[in-house]
Amino acid sequence: MIYLDYAATTPIHPQVLEVYNQVAARYFANASSLHDAGSSAKQILEASRNVIAHAINGSAKGITFTSGATESNFLSIKALLDGRSDDRKQIITSQMEHSSVLNVFRLLQKEGYRIDWLNVDQEGRVDLEHLRKLVSDETALVSIQHVNSELGTIQPMQEISEILAPTDARFHSDCVQSFGKIPVDVQAWNLDAISVSAHKIYGPKGVGAVWMNPDTDWAPLFDDPYQRKSLRYGTSNVPGIAAFAAATKEALAEQQEESERLSQFREELIDRLKKTRKPFVVEGNDDHQSPYILGARFPGMEGQFLMLECSQAGLAISTGSACQVGSEQPNRTMKAIGKTDEEAREFVRFSFGLDVKEDHIPGIIEKIDLILERHFSKVHRPVESKT
Repeated sequence: MIYLDYAATTPIHPQVLEVYNQVAARYFANASSLHDAGSSAKQILEASRNVIAHAINGSAKGITFTSGATESNFLSIKALLDGRSDDRKQIITSQMEHSSVLNVFRLLQKEGYRIDWLNVDQEGRVDLEHLRKLVSDETALVSIQHVNSELGTIQPMQEISEILAPTDARFHSDCVQSFGKIPVDVQAWNLDAISVSAHKIYGPKGVGAVWMNPDTDWAPLFDDPYQRKSLRYGTSNVPGIAAFAAATKEALAEQQEESERLSQFREELIDRLKKTRKPFVVEGNDDHQSPYILGARFPGMEGQFLMLECSQAGLAISTGSACQVGSEQPNRTMKAIGKTDEEAREFVRFSFGLDVKEDHIPGIIEKIDLILERHFSKVHRPVESKT
């Protein structure tokens, strides 16, 4: 099987797994306990916090570890809104956000918040002029995903932050698809909160983090009078967090080299796919593009069908974010960029990682070309007349 679904999840790195096992065996104490064993676990926790903070150019005291990006998005968005001292009710976001963000906003709508949808262009970049028009004295929060999880489009974070600078709107970003892969700078972008996840960078599942700007007012979901103010309560997953930090170190050490390698791989794969026997369309923005993701269509073939055929042929691809798998609705991101229902259902995503090699490309092309030829020969086969 050639695995091309790294945007959904990655295999845990052997060295990261070794860190997890060692910490789980030796530093099993509760990091909140006051005895020496607890203090040792807490030291690992603090060291890991420093690693994650360094990766985003943020302060370590802003880091809270969570069970993953879904919890991170919920906690950070709620905390930013609940921490406001005014009664602003406008939230600005886009239809291209991950479902873990959109689901929070659906909940907030029931609480009286108004969601204003930011326009995006046909390549998935947010419309900055539209943002300027939407932002007002009523804007409580703007939430924009740094790298779109389906198209790989990189959003103009610096420009967004400059538009928001004169306002008192909070700025949140889901950085799950960018963390450890391309630079993230919470200070340069004046962010108030970001969400990240371990299993997208060869760390364990069930571990994530939130960075909350220490200079921003926020309120915890639960107000426990017996504990200090905290975004999240509970026993820390010290081995998982240590493994997350180890994965982050590995990712940062290889970030530039791996980004360049996969950029070349992506370009070569696109070039070869364009030479297949059937039309091939790349979706996304070439000038602002993550090298880790390739969103595409083969017009005339449903993405779900191609994904299943590829699976049988030994290729693991997807039809978009795992959160949308099984939905009968057309791909939401494709609809947001103006595609028809038919075009949206044609969408497939290839995503790349450490075990993807250039010598895989001929095999990938051969398998897809055979699937396309078999499919379209059946579709266009003339119907025999019955006489």
